[in-house]
Amino acid sequence: MVNYTVTVATGDLAFATTLHNVYIKLVGTDGESTRTWYKPLKLSIIRGAVSSVTVSCPDSIGKLVLIEIDKQHHTLLFFENSWFPAKVEVRSPEGDTYNFPIYRWITDNEVHRFREGTALRIFEDDHHLGRYSREQELKQRGEDYCWDVYLEGIPHCMRSEGPRDLPEEVQFSFTKTKEFVLTAATGLAELKLKELSDSTDNWHDMDAIDRVFSCKRTDISEYVQEHWKEDAFFGYQFLNGINPMLIQRCSVLPNNFPVSDDMVSLGGPHSLADEMEKGNIFLCDYKRLDGLKTNIINGMKQYLMAPLVLLHKTPDDQLMPIAIQLKQTPADDNPIFFPTDSEYDWLTAKIFVRSADFNEHELNVHLLRTHLLAEVFAVSLLRNLPMVHPLYKLLVPHTRYTLQINNLARSFLISKTGVFTKFAASGGKGVKTLLKRSLSSVTYRSLCIPDDIADRGLEDVPKFYYRDDGLKLWDIIHRYVQGVLSFYYKNDTEVQKDPELQKWISDIFEHGFLSHAGTGIPESFTTVAELVKFVTMVIFTCSGQHSAVNTGQFDYAGWMPNNPLTLQRPPPTTKGTTSEATMLKTLPAINATVQIMSTVWLLSRQSTDSVPLGEYPEEHFSQTNPCDLIKNFQRALRELTEAINARNKSLDVPYTYLDPKVLENSVDI
Repeated sequence: MVNYTVTVATGDLAFATTLHNVYIKLVGTDGESTRTWYKPLKLSIIRGAVSSVTVSCPDSIGKLVLIEIDKQHHTLLFFENSWFPAKVEVRSPEGDTYNFPIYRWITDNEVHRFREGTALRIFEDDHHLGRYSREQELKQRGEDYCWDVYLEGIPHCMRSEGPRDLPEEVQFSFTKTKEFVLTAATGLAELKLKELSDSTDNWHDMDAIDRVFSCKRTDISEYVQEHWKEDAFFGYQFLNGINPMLIQRCSVLPNNFPVSDDMVSLGGPHSLADEMEKGNIFLCDYKRLDGLKTNIINGMKQYLMAPLVLLHKTPDDQLMPIAIQLKQTPADDNPIFFPTDSEYDWLTAKIFVRSADFNEHELNVHLLRTHLLAEVFAVSLLRNLPMVHPLYKLLVPHTRYTLQINNLARSFLISKTGVFTKFAASGGKGVKTLLKRSLSSVTYRSLCIPDDIADRGLEDVPKFYYRDDGLKLWDIIHRYVQGVLSFYYKNDTEVQKDPELQKWISDIFEHGFLSHAGTGIPESFTTVAELVKFVTMVIFTCSGQHSAVNTGQFDYAGWMPNNPLTLQRPPPTTKGTTSEATMLKTLPAINATVQIMSTVWLLSRQSTDSVPLGEYPEEHFSQTNPCDLIKNFQRALRELTEAINARNKSLDVPYTYLDPKVLENSVDI
């Protein structure tokens, strides 16, 4: 007889304990063990516990290929009971150690097969039982994770009836569920705004808005309240606010934006042409919003403009707005506003820009470009790559909670009764139109920050912290991904002959980008370099990019006048007709204000079980090389955190949204 020591670690999660009988079978290249009753304690396998059992065989069963685990109802119990095994380690009589990552809820009494932790592509998985378990796993995944169409013309999603219909492996933890539900249910009360949530009145003065805002503040939101009227802060937000994705260097004025030298002041004998040639003129164009059907809120038509904004980089490196046109077509009733106009003409123009920016941000920059694409990446991964595949091991931590948070977003934010649908200017039919327009503008280069920054001409703009931190983060992720994938794919031919990998990217091209070749998204991979870049983009999108456009929502939108999601009056068609009174009538009604405040408060909060970028509590890799690369990755991320902290000490407004210590592995909020 030979003995195998089997050590089982149960996950340290709420309700991970099972009171049922657990059985384990070892399967090797030369045979298999008998099905062995795993009984470390009399009645239970305890949450967080690590315990061992001996499995005896008449002879060695060779190199271990997989284990089989099943959980059977205990005869003394009258209820079903789930179990969450984290991993199994097996010590063979030859002295070898085999690791089996699991990290799954086992809820039924079926036999579940788990592969040894060494990553294998399909063409090197040469054992018949290994190949069979691989095929069965993907067959089951294909049934569990089905594509669905939520809206025609936007990325596809996972089919499910609701959060509880999702497979347990992708649902929120008990802790995440409890905290999310509590915050969502009590958000208005926590902000002390519940009594205002049904009021359709307008704000009568700025002090009333201030009293509401005072219920919950952050350091940055306080700064926003104090400086939101200032031109320098208005310009700053295009670089380091929650939407740094629209601004671009302007070398030629658009034909529909007839600004001339005699209209603007550039602080000296400089012409627009000179300043454009020097690279000092910048443009934000909200043309995607043009003609969008706007919402009806409290029985009133809402207003959303499609502005053009011209900005000038001054000699002291401030980005100052110099001209604003609120509609796309020049006309007598569409004046161009300037800083030299009256206080409220200029402020009102900036408010319409901030409202346009917030709508563009929420639907395009935030929802589409991070949440919806992250879901596509996740569903394709889960459908097409088995747990033993190296790319699954690399990417699965970056899918955590994404499917459930998106399910909730469709149910409670953009559904017919969702907060966004009810209280945003672009809610209702506008959501569909803007999402379709936005997807048509998404290119592969725009998702890769080095390419995007270059294409927008922003390589040397000073005080652009999103760019500075983002490029460093991209480089760190790229080096990590390159190290891992180059270890498994030694040459381009190995990439080309991996059908599971090719199906993953094929599904992303079809279901995420609707087979539009013009996006530049690859339909297949032919080189290791192509694969490395795409996977880098996936991880950056799910972690850093999402944090950059999500985490600061309450910081910048908590003070509503800085980022109103809707406006109740049209913009002025003649200069000199605005005042504080007209501005207050233009701002959102009280109920729209507090509902959006509560929502961005919820969406800006991390749960206590969040996992920072680069931390991998689930150990999917077992080979030395990728484990060493993870340590190097973590070290580089810590160094970036230190550099960001040192830089932020000298800033009036610290930029923290791309600090690896505070951003998460995945789109989970």
